[in-house]
Amino acid sequence: MPDFWYMLPISALVATVAMASGVEGATFFAPIFLLGLGLEPEIAIGTGLLTEVFGFASGVTAYVRRRLIDYRLARSLLIATVPAAVLGSLITGFVRPDILETILGIGLLAVAMSFLRAPNATEVAQLDAGVAREYGGASAETCHVTADGDTICYTVCNRGEGRALAGVGALFMGMISTGLGEMNGYFLLRRCRVPSRVAVGTGVFVVAITALSAATIHLWRFARSGGDDLAVVLSLAAFTVPGVIIGGQLGPMLATRISQHTLEKALGFLFAVVGVLMLGKILLQLGR
Repeated sequence: MPDFWYMLPISALVATVAMASGVEGATFFAPIFLLGLGLEPEIAIGTGLLTEVFGFASGVTAYVRRRLIDYRLARSLLIATVPAAVLGSLITGFVRPDILETILGIGLLAVAMSFLRAPNATEVAQLDAGVAREYGGASAETCHVTADGDTICYTVCNRGEGRALAGVGALFMGMISTGLGEMNGYFLLRRCRVPSRVAVGTGVFVVAITALSAATIHLWRFARSGGDDLAVVLSLAAFTVPGVIIGGQLGPMLATRISQHTLEKALGFLFAVVGVLMLGKILLQLGR
């Protein structure tokens, strides 16, 4: 089996950026494994999800300590996301590798567009102010008291729509390792206007649990198939998992040193380039 020692610093860097921006770690890892290491799509996606679980676990503990997770809302979304992610993971076993790569390339372009159109700090502040005016006060259904003593009150609207959007995102997460974080961000922050701190904390929790369910299915399939697949996954994870644990601690520090809006714009351009490269690779293969 190849020695993937160099993935330790790479995964630490990826996790640092992912935790600072709130992006699903597998969104970075799947293209790295596909384009950089030349792995099969299913192995790249499964290993990316497995690595993401450990990276997001660090983020979840931070939001738990800050009391910024709405567990009732998270439970409502998980009812849809876990089955959808499991279904998406099972589908990958029946889809040709080139189709998976094409879907991933298109998915990366969609992620890029979501970041390029992301609200800036002023817009987020206005959204939070709108929540306070329209959904706060005595009529609010939910009130959170954070670890800092702040009281955040709001009402979650369109729960059915939220479950539907999250389910679609989770389906794609199981298939191509990305999509749920972006769907959650759109619904919680922009569509329903849940206060940003609670929206991010709850979204991280939902992504972590859903990624665990999807990664479990991929690992189960690798174990059943035998051969070198499981050995490659474990060899990679031996270096990527420690890397993302390190990056999970460095990410919050980066977030305080760089503009969130600037980081999201840069990631938008990066994902657009990677998405184009992946689709270009498929076109070249079809032209041969």
